[in-house]
Amino acid sequence: MKNSTERTVVAEIGLLIYPDCQLAAVYGLTDMFRIAADWAESISGEAALRAIRVSHWQVNTENETVECVWDSHPDEPHRLSHVIAPPGLVVPSKMVSMAVPAQWMNTLYHEGVTLCSVCAGAFVLAETGLIDHRRATTHWAFAQALAERFPAVDVAAENMVIDDGDIITAGGILAWTDLGLTLIEKLLGTGTMLATARFLLIDPPRREQSTYAAFIPDFDHGDGEILRVQHRLHASFADPQSIEEMAALAGMTPRTFLRRFQKATGIRPTEYVSAGQDYESQGCAG
Repeated sequence: MKNSTERTVVAEIGLLIYPDCQLAAVYGLTDMFRIAADWAESISGEAALRAIRVSHWQVNTENETVECVWDSHPDEPHRLSHVIAPPGLVVPSKMVSMAVPAQWMNTLYHEGVTLCSVCAGAFVLAETGLIDHRRATTHWAFAQALAERFPAVDVAAENMVIDDGDIITAGGILAWTDLGLTLIEKLLGTGTMLATARFLLIDPPRREQSTYAAFIPDFDHGDGEILRVQHRLHASFADPQSIEEMAALAGMTPRTFLRRFQKATGIRPTEYVSAGQDYESQGCAG
């Protein structure tokens, strides 16, 4: 089998490495695109040797520019066709400013490059301003934060992948597999995409993530009294306390407790307990 440098490059996909991004996604996509090229050769034969060039890009903090730090085809001039902002490993509130990569992506977009994001990578993409008044998806747990930080974005967290051609967004933290297969199908064909998915033992691109949404409460709200009640509830959802008992544990009146609890967690105490009970009944908590 010929190596990738002897194949016709049909696209160059740039993977953005930013602080606290998920490197597993960066390297996973790199490997996936290489595997896809091998399967494209196996399916099409010697007459149609094709490859996807992959390059990694990172901010040079000394001169505030985005530079290539790795390239599968290092001896050829860059011709980026796609750029992907991968998932992050921290919650959105802890993500640093992405002004430099956002400006880089904005410039590339106006040169015809397709922009893509996965999970919290949507926050990087949103900083470009290019998804204002457009539908975009992110991890369902980050949807509210994305909508609050970038209110002009039409957040559609129920979707796993939203493909608008020039901009493609993917939802969950492992949705880089869905995005990768989506791009492989576009660039190398459906047969190659399916062969790649079979080889990697993963499903073809999914369209919705609502079925993956689970009870993931917020413990990072900063309200110590409410946090104390949450820990008591999580000790035994099967034996929930009354509103009066929860309020007493928090050291406040029931009315104040109800207001503070909903402000901290986003839902009422009764809804919180019900969600926790449902989650445990599904065997998800152990």
